[in-house]
Amino acid sequence: MAKKRAPEEEDEFQAAFRVVAIATGEAAEPPSPPKKKDPRAVQLGRRGGIASAKARAEKIPPERRREIAQAAARARWQKDK
Repeated sequence: MAKKRAPEEEDEFQAAFRVVAIATGEAAEPPSPPKKKDPRAVQLGRRGGIASAKARAEKIPPERRREIAQAAARARWQKDK
């Protein structure tokens, strides 16, 4: 079964046609639109993340938090540099 794609995506034939048109000078490469995030949504997501992290930390017993911290420290120091 063929994969569904978003309507704004181009398939391989459209991409090839666009590349050839740009290479031959028939079309200029369109500027990519700047990706902007809604500041209100960013702030809302950040507040939710901070609140959920704090609530999770309060639910975890101190022994388990210590195990998590030790595992993180081991992983951090075992990385190849």
